Amino acid sequence: MQLTSSHLRSLIYIVVLFKTLTVFAQEDTSYKKRVLETAEIDLLFSYYGQDGRNAAVTGGEGTEELTDATSTVVVRIPLGEDDILTVDAGVSAYTSASSSNVNPFDGDINRNASPFSASTGASRQDVLTYFNPTYSHSSDDRNSIVTAKAYVSSEYDYFSVGFGGGYTRLFNEKNTELSINGQVFFDTWNPQYPVELRNGFFDSRITGEGNYTPNFDPFNNESRNSYSISLGLSQILSKKVQGSIFMDVVSQSGLLSTPFQRVYFGDRSNFFIEEFQLADDIERLPETRLKIPIGGRLNYYIDDRFVLRTYYRFYNDDWGITSHTANIEIPIKLNDRFTLYPSYRYYTQTGADYFYAKDAALSTFDFYTSDYDLSPYNAHQYGMGIRYKDIFTSAKIFTFGLKTLDLRINRYDRSDGLNAFIVSAGTTFVAD
Repeated sequence: MQLTSSHLRSLIYIVVLFKTLTVFAQEDTSYKKRVLETAEIDLLFSYYGQDGRNAAVTGGEGTEELTDATSTVVVRIPLGEDDILTVDAGVSAYTSASSSNVNPFDGDINRNASPFSASTGASRQDVLTYFNPTYSHSSDDRNSIVTAKAYVSSEYDYFSVGFGGGYTRLFNEKNTELSINGQVFFDTWNPQYPVELRNGFFDSRITGEGNYTPNFDPFNNESRNSYSISLGLSQILSKKVQGSIFMDVVSQSGLLSTPFQRVYFGDRSNFFIEEFQLADDIERLPETRLKIPIGGRLNYYIDDRFVLRTYYRFYNDDWGITSHTANIEIPIKLNDRFTLYPSYRYYTQTGADYFYAKDAALSTFDFYTSDYDLSPYNAHQYGMGIRYKDIFTSAKIFTFGLKTLDLRINRYDRSDGLNAFIVSAGTTFVAD
């Protein structure tokens, strides 16, 4: 979604209104430094593209071509001296060759159905919208912060609502920060099964030995609940070194399988329509999952020009996945206005206990998936960014001055052949 000038004006008018009301409400109070001095608006846009040959929609073999364009608006409004309301809203629109093959037989009647080409039907694209407001309150001494947040998102086959809260405490002359946060999400699927598994499906073009009798029953439970708690500790270790550690515990229950992802069994005959193999079943995964990531950051101030930022995370879950993530970024300050952000990220994981390549699972198994996101692999990501900072906010839109402008480009390469790139741009405007 492209943000039009009318949309931008509407957002600005809303922020100005809140700002005006806040000023009038605070006229008679004695001076105290605000947590946020003026309203701010972030306008963010990203474009993501990927390709590969292991699509889960077609049982681990087929095109993974996908593009996604996301527009986001984040508005931060000071509500008095101690409180901030942040509203984060966005739209993500994608076109996917793999998801188009949920029904590979719709669209162009002259197209030969194949897992390696996209259908032109309706399932090739979708739109996700979300709305995420957050309220935060700081104590008079600015050593305590309480937050409350909500979340709503919707797309064609999925709806999610959530809420959460957190508490942050600063002590040791603000050199130490301890935080705890909790969130819950209640999600509901509108399952879109592969077309050949839907009631009433019949096609005279089916070829294979015997009759096509898939091992399929629809899911009875179409909900998913997620609960998470996060603990964090940040410490200024010296004038040049700052470190932090964190730990999350995430528990999920309900429908954790993706209803439109096919699986092909090694002990069943193969059936086709044209070049497209019909599913033996869909992905079946346990209805519970426990995830525990533990990690840390260490930032080192080298000099006025260079800063070293490092990050490491260890992850483990009860599906059998163990992963390691390491990231390094070295901001290079070119002058008072421009900073470069070269970065590198490495990721490796073991496969889930239930992952099987195409035709490797058996119909007697309880759980199985051919989603290569759950396979063993490693990945490299290379990035470069540049930030422009307008010290005096001289560039303006209406009464809002430009504070920062960011542009980042990342390249992602995975050992299973998935390749991707992402371009993102963002601006921050502040009210005068």
